[in-house]
Amino acid sequence: MNRLARRCGAVAAGLLLDRLAGEPPGEAHPVAWFGRLMERLEERFWADSRWRGIAYTVVGVAVGVLAGRLMRSVTTAVAFSTAGRELRRVAAGVGEAAGVGDLARARSELPALVGRDPSNLDASGVAAASIESVAENSVDAVIAPAFWAVVAGAPGALAYRAINTMDAMVGHRNERYGRFGWAAARLDDLANYVPARIFAALVAAVVPERAREVLATVRRDAPAHPSPNAGIAEAAVAGALGRELGGPLRYGPILENRPLLGIGPRPAPADVRRAVDIADRVERVLLAVLGLAWLLGAARRASTAGRLTP
Repeated sequence: MNRLARRCGAVAAGLLLDRLAGEPPGEAHPVAWFGRLMERLEERFWADSRWRGIAYTVVGVAVGVLAGRLMRSVTTAVAFSTAGRELRRVAAGVGEAAGVGDLARARSELPALVGRDPSNLDASGVAAASIESVAENSVDAVIAPAFWAVVAGAPGALAYRAINTMDAMVGHRNERYGRFGWAAARLDDLANYVPARIFAALVAAVVPERAREVLATVRRDAPAHPSPNAGIAEAAVAGALGRELGGPLRYGPILENRPLLGIGPRPAPADVRRAVDIADRVERVLLAVLGLAWLLGAARRASTAGRLTP
């Protein structure tokens, strides 16, 4: 238990470091280095085969675990693996641009958050895309790396970041990656299963006046979403805001009819700031829980030391 408590304190310190300093510059970010390495490995491994994709994924996870073992510092690993501050900053900027009618700027900044085609989105469409990204990526960029760091230390945090990065690179349902990216996508689903549900519970906790709606929306609407985790996160935020998310979206030439999530009007640009505030409060509560676990561990260690002192 003492080891777990110390790890909780180190994870909290890593989250605080991200909140204070943000991410390293793009070219200097270890995740960017990993991405370049995996691009080279994809050139060697790629074939229209699940087995080749499994091999690629195993190598990527091994790189993450090895990096964590070499790094050893849980705090540093969490700081490199999380991006809550940058996520909230970019989303707030997109919402502000849409709110003042600058749709050209909002659409140009939206690809930093989502992969869908923003060219035909109106202000409400931009707001919905931003809110959905805040929900899903609060799991990917905050809750999940913290969770896996608590479970398995620095190797857990960096292995998770490796899995999530590979999913973003090859976990697509298209002709090139349908088979090759299958393992990365399924492993990402598994790695985010518990964190997504932790996020939904924390959303209910930070918006207690709408906690019943949050849980009801998750139960009713999330199962229809193609992702077992993004649907949970997006439905939770839809319930917290009292807005309707989801619906048809376009990835290049591909149109996807996503299910509707939540009951209420479609979101407006001002709702992006509300979603960002909810995500920020979720992280603050997570920090408080981790800090409390560390303090209880420290108190237990002090009590034990006192009993053992002659």
